[in-house]
Amino acid sequence: MYQPPAFREDRIEVQHQLIRAHPLGLLITAGPAGLLANLFPFLVDSQGTGKGTLRLHIARANPQWCELEAVEECLVVFRGPQDYVTPSWYETKRETGKVVPTWNYVTVHAWGRPRVIHDDVWLRRQIEDLTDSRESLRPAPWKVDDAPPDFIAAQMRGIIGIEIPISRIEGKWKMSQNRPEADRAGVAAGFREAGAAGEAIAAIVEERGAAH
Repeated sequence: MYQPPAFREDRIEVQHQLIRAHPLGLLITAGPAGLLANLFPFLVDSQGTGKGTLRLHIARANPQWCELEAVEECLVVFRGPQDYVTPSWYETKRETGKVVPTWNYVTVHAWGRPRVIHDDVWLRRQIEDLTDSRESLRPAPWKVDDAPPDFIAAQMRGIIGIEIPISRIEGKWKMSQNRPEADRAGVAAGFREAGAAGEAIAAIVEERGAAH
């Protein structure tokens, strides 16, 4: 991934936090069938290898799990808040006019050698952990045990487990750090005017600008 120094994020705990907050990752393989990409919800286990381990499950009907058995490495792309930045938000536009549009975004790329897992105990833990990671945010969480045991057993027969010990991970927080302070203030204000959807980006622009 292209990473200008101002946008790099190498702290593993920050990268893992992004994955937990935005767990729907794009899994990319280049195996015997060529390039394949599918979206899956992931869990990241920080207690595994030094860089962590990604966990997911795939439908048996999805041919990508067969590709995962054949490849030496796969790539998973996670994306956080992102949106267009208009030059109209920059103070520099009023001063010189020498500005162009851009795009602010947050992303984490993780590489590793996948392991395909055929194990009911592992799969049960996977679906329970994934469910709990989202349902715990709800006032009345749904549990896997709420469904009939035979139904859950039948559903599990239709999935395959995957672990990806992370061998390399890169983070990029492109959030106007390369702009002057007045321009960053204008970008944050502009996103806040957009409402709730822009609030998260505005907060990151301010936080990253202060750190930079």
